[in-house]
Amino acid sequence: MRDPSSTLTPDAGKLGDHFEQHRAELRAYCYRMLGSPFEAEDAVQETFIKAWRGFERFEGRASLRSWLYRIATNVSLDMLAGRERRARPMDLGPAREPVESNLNALPEVTWIEPIPADGLVVPADGDPAEVAVARETIRLAFVAALQHLPPRQRAVLILCEVLRWQATEVAELLDTSVASVNSALQRARATLEASNLSAADTSPSVDEVDAELLARYVEAFERYDMDALTSLIQEDATQSMPPYDLWLSGREDILRWWVGPGAGCRGSRVIPTVAANGSPAFGQYKPSDSGSGYDPWALQVLEISDGRIVEFTFFLDTERVFPLFGLPARLDS
Repeated sequence: MRDPSSTLTPDAGKLGDHFEQHRAELRAYCYRMLGSPFEAEDAVQETFIKAWRGFERFEGRASLRSWLYRIATNVSLDMLAGRERRARPMDLGPAREPVESNLNALPEVTWIEPIPADGLVVPADGDPAEVAVARETIRLAFVAALQHLPPRQRAVLILCEVLRWQATEVAELLDTSVASVNSALQRARATLEASNLSAADTSPSVDEVDAELLARYVEAFERYDMDALTSLIQEDATQSMPPYDLWLSGREDILRWWVGPGAGCRGSRVIPTVAANGSPAFGQYKPSDSGSGYDPWALQVLEISDGRIVEFTFFLDTERVFPLFGLPARLDS
């Protein structure tokens, strides 16, 4: 049956509204492909521009949604051509000792960047199972694992495993054969399995995470109470701090860092913000060197499992991420 959107033209005045209905899911798709919320937004904008300019060639043989995904895929593949993959510090080498001499900033590395989850890339409502999968498949670890895949394999896996498209639909979108799609999917699955990740895995949403645990964490961090923090952190927890390549493995090393090279965080204020990649997130502000107020230091993203914190990611590029998460530029005393 002919798609109703095939009767639309740019002159109808409502074409933009039809595009906007797909913005959130396209943004999520492009984010998984590109690993950056800023590049994902650019890709969606370019998709809409190309769709608008080429709408006369859209004959309604596929749905408007499928057509937009085809354009978004090509835009993303073009953006990925010839560049290094985005990474997390743990992608670059083993964990090291928590000493300042191991702290090396790598501004030339293109890092995975966090994205606000609910509303921006995850529907505010909808089927709970679909929302759970949507949140899980923007987790930092999952998005980082995707970056290990060649771009076309990445697209195949996202379309088939996350969005549940049929192989025939993906083959048509990519102008390839079903056999090629199935082969790419098999290789992509093997890569994810090697990372102990799967698009079918699900973790608790922020709303389901123990609110008391998070409140205790904020209180303990602001008091810089290492005993209280010890009780909240899993023994084999990890910590990373992009754009530094150093990452830490184990609660003991994390706390050694916090009371050693990272002791400047003592006296920080920590305020909750919207979920980042489906995980609890906080804006951290350190006491200002001027002696008045607090300056932005990091977006803290926490992973929770079995009532303990199992991973800390401190994103230090506050000029980019704080506005994205609606966090104030500084805090008054």
